Amino acid sequence: MDRQLTIEIDEGSGFCFGVTTAIRKAEEELAKGTRLYCLGDIVHNGMEVKRLHDQGLITINHDDMEGLKDVKVLLRAHGEPPQTYELARRNGIEIIDATCPVVLALQRRIKRQYDDNPNAQIVIFGKRGHAEVLGLVGQTDSHAIVVEKVEDAERLDFSRDIYLYSQTTKSLDGFHQIIDYIQRHMHEGATFKSFDTICRQVANRMPNIAAFASRHDLVLFVSGRKSSNGKVLFKECSSVNPRSYQIESPEEIDMSWFAPDVRTVGICGATSTPKWLMEQCRERIEKG
Repeated sequence: MDRQLTIEIDEGSGFCFGVTTAIRKAEEELAKGTRLYCLGDIVHNGMEVKRLHDQGLITINHDDMEGLKDVKVLLRAHGEPPQTYELARRNGIEIIDATCPVVLALQRRIKRQYDDNPNAQIVIFGKRGHAEVLGLVGQTDSHAIVVEKVEDAERLDFSRDIYLYSQTTKSLDGFHQIIDYIQRHMHEGATFKSFDTICRQVANRMPNIAAFASRHDLVLFVSGRKSSNGKVLFKECSSVNPRSYQIESPEEIDMSWFAPDVRTVGICGATSTPKWLMEQCRERIEKG
């Protein structure tokens, strides 16, 4: 490149605590020479999954686990429903449990609520089919109702008690919209309680990443396209800086994006984006 660009990597981006812990546990087991399986992608980032695969980590799904016996299986930060632990006991599988402590605490809260009042509606604001949400719904014998948007709340029975929780990585704005809708529709005599279970390490990234994106001419948002958190954060970047581009790897960087008026470039990412990948993106730009 024939001009000097100022490139900043966002200090607040990169793995959250739960993902860092899961990856550290995987690396510790692999360093022992252990054959280690991981139930689902350890993180929603293809490059990091490949790096650990090259070290020997084998990604499996629930059907694969049914056929395994007397092995070690790592449960990633998203958590799992009780049935997964039961399957492990039946098959003599040793669980390396890397469930995020924030998710684990939420699972326990939902289970206690369900056990105390199984006739109430337990509602989870989250993405249907997401690994964390499946683990949360599993605490209620699959009775919990998942809502992704306000329109989904229309099917709730407002004459019965409702207890609302959130997937840990959802947006606070979306959660408050659901709360407002339910409050407006509750019948007299029915109880409604909402519990803000959004992880602050994730939620605080929204205003931080908006501020970061606004002070650069161009933003590269590095994230796996399967990452729910990545979708939310990239949308925030784009809303404050239209010259925001989501990429999964340095190879996706198009040098034509760097128009003559681009002087500063910000590189940021999701809670599932490794720092080393953002650094590789910086190196790719510097090479031109």
